[in-house]
Amino acid sequence: MVKIDDLDLTILSELSADANISVPRLSKKINANSSVVYSRIKRLVKNKLIERFTIVVNDRELGYGVKSLTGINMDSKQRDNVIDELFNINEVREISEVTGRFDILVTIYAKTLDEMHKLLSESLGRINGVISSESFIEMKRRIKPMPYKPKK
Repeated sequence: MVKIDDLDLTILSELSADANISVPRLSKKINANSSVVYSRIKRLVKNKLIERFTIVVNDRELGYGVKSLTGINMDSKQRDNVIDELFNINEVREISEVTGRFDILVTIYAKTLDEMHKLLSESLGRINGVISSESFIEMKRRIKPMPYKPKK
């Protein structure tokens, strides 16, 4: 476990909210020296606390207006096949193996409800090893960055 302090947590929190912020701007925002912030970021990357810097694509602007979280129960002997087949579906974005009433949760994006229905009934429904599924269509979403800042 890598030792981190309050400054590291503050940097992680700020970068989680906006990974595109410049080091000078971040330094000013958190009231720390730019060279210190730069070296801290390099250390956080080296120690794998920051895995990568990325972008967040606005799926709605690209026409993907329907999101589904689908719980799937599967034949455990077909696990690898089910996961491989799910990832062959372009609209599948994420698969999580979970505890609870489902074996996996799948995040799927589609442009319309009709397209989502087709994906769920034809593509997902025909995968060998899928026993049952239940889909939850996202109605509204609210997100916040993970607050890594230390509690005061």
